[in-house]
Amino acid sequence: MTDAEQTSADGKKPAASAREIKALAHPLRLRILRLCGLHELTNKQLADRLGQDPGTMLYHVRQLLSTGFLEPAEVRTGESGALEKPYRSTGRSWSLDTALREAGPGGPLAPVEAFREELSEAGPDALASLSRFVLHLSKADAEDLTTRIYAVLSEYTDSDRQRSDQPAYGGIFVLHRSPD
Repeated sequence: MTDAEQTSADGKKPAASAREIKALAHPLRLRILRLCGLHELTNKQLADRLGQDPGTMLYHVRQLLSTGFLEPAEVRTGESGALEKPYRSTGRSWSLDTALREAGPGGPLAPVEAFREELSEAGPDALASLSRFVLHLSKADAEDLTTRIYAVLSEYTDSDRQRSDQPAYGGIFVLHRSPD
């Protein structure tokens, strides 16, 4: 299913189920999705790239397969002549806005932690833009800001395959209430 097919009439991505939230509540799984969104990778390739044991990686890959965030790609012949079973991201999008508390204590920060690890891996020269801000917003203003930013992001994510020959950029949008 493409991102465009998943967007509802009001422009919002579907809310994640409890099972999907659990699958996405680990930074390593989010990094697997990002990598498999760029390239079809085997369990071993993922383990090597992310510095993990293949058994640990297989556990996380299975969690993503069972929730539909990853799918098997076509079996291929590797460099050594052995058959390889790569995986690719299904490109599913989700909204965690209303369900982050259900993911357990680490769930809400898993996307932020995964993004921090990706930035660290990419190095300081990879940063294209950074905006840090504090705004005074009513609940309605915060919802409006989020809706407008998601609309702009959706324009790009829904048509991303058309630009697959261009460099890949990653990003994260987080709007949080500041502590008093």
